[in-house]
Amino acid sequence: MKLHLLIPGILLVLLAACSPPPNLRDTNMWQDESLITGEPCAAPCWQGITPGETLWRDARPIVEDLPGVKDLQIQEQEGQIGAIWRTNGSDQYCCAIVSNSGEAVDESDVVSYIQIRLAPNITLGELIEAQGAPAYVVNGEEVSEEQAYIVLLYPDIPVIAYTFVAGAANGALSSSSEIVFVVYLTPEAMQNEVIRNSSLQAWEGYQSFSYYAEGEANPFELTPEATAEGTVEASDDATADADATSEATQEATPSS
Repeated sequence: MKLHLLIPGILLVLLAACSPPPNLRDTNMWQDESLITGEPCAAPCWQGITPGETLWRDARPIVEDLPGVKDLQIQEQEGQIGAIWRTNGSDQYCCAIVSNSGEAVDESDVVSYIQIRLAPNITLGELIEAQGAPAYVVNGEEVSEEQAYIVLLYPDIPVIAYTFVAGAANGALSSSSEIVFVVYLTPEAMQNEVIRNSSLQAWEGYQSFSYYAEGEANPFELTPEATAEGTVEASDDATADADATSEATQEATPSS
């Protein structure tokens, strides 16, 4: 099962639409080490913006004033308003903040999530040293013969980290693997939308892409997961429901 976020994945759609395949280790993406330094604020806060807490009307000027922000665009859909931008002269968008209330857009809505495509300056070893080991792994995706990523979940922060591996055939995680994409979201979204609707594997350390692929070598975790609505039993039926939800989300995601 591939992870498709609970929200329209603006940046993931852009990555998928690139031709030729994008360079996941792009040094022109957002330069940011706050996930390991905690400066100017610790995750899930990013640059003073915390999903579920910071109002959209307060977050927008913070982004507008950040050094390096270029081609800032405000986009609205039904029940959703977001800001996306580029940096360092890149022709690709790096970042987005979105308020996804599901109702009429209101400046008093809170930020729902933050997506940052990072320059490859943070390693998985550094992330684990700063934040501990991830709780779960969601198998990633091959982008090209030489590029793939594995998705790591940190429910307690809550953060989703996309980690580079050198292709699906022979690539493997190591302490030097780079974090190339990160999503900051609310605890409720992490539990009720991501964890509840995803097939998850327990973190088993630095393993190959194939080890985590589709739960073949490392079976999906079946431990009940506590959510905001109660305890949900992770079962074969739950896994099937998660796959169906993933397909529906993918179909509903707009293309760029």
